[in-house]
Amino acid sequence: MAQKLDAIAMLKADHRKVEDLFEKFESARDKPRKKALVLEICTELCVHATIEEEIFYPVCKGEIKEEELLDEAYVEHDSAKVLISELLRSGPDSEFYDAKVKVLSEMIKHHVKEEEAPGKGLFAQARAAGVDLAAVGEQLAGRKAELLAEFNGGDLPPPETRSFTGHELVQGHPVGSPA
Repeated sequence: MAQKLDAIAMLKADHRKVEDLFEKFESARDKPRKKALVLEICTELCVHATIEEEIFYPVCKGEIKEEELLDEAYVEHDSAKVLISELLRSGPDSEFYDAKVKVLSEMIKHHVKEEEAPGKGLFAQARAAGVDLAAVGEQLAGRKAELLAEFNGGDLPPPETRSFTGHELVQGHPVGSPA
């Protein structure tokens, strides 16, 4: 039987996977490959943000020392959701496509750095607070499996933002692709 990851190990594994996908995008040259990588990146990020927002962040609320980290994390997720929505409604021929992927990558790197900061990041604070990371890891893994099955084939739901208001985001098939 495979060893179960605690919540932090699982979330860090997600971070490494997305970092690898961004690196692959940077070296991709043909448009179908770029489009496929963007769909994979967006799917991974949507799943990851959902499990953090539904499970991990609520568990940390009231437990960690610097709760403003949670507010910042929600805003960072919302910023990423805006770019994800833009990317999924466009394609490699769209103006600013590569730039949006690059900015999304930079935003995610910043977010990851804050969550993983040794001693002071969200993950370190959750561990220091005694959050039951094994139990939370099981919850995250179960929800992640559900979401991956639900999002199979790139059918991502419209993003919900907590900190952005006055607009409507939609996910969809890229422009010029069959619905």
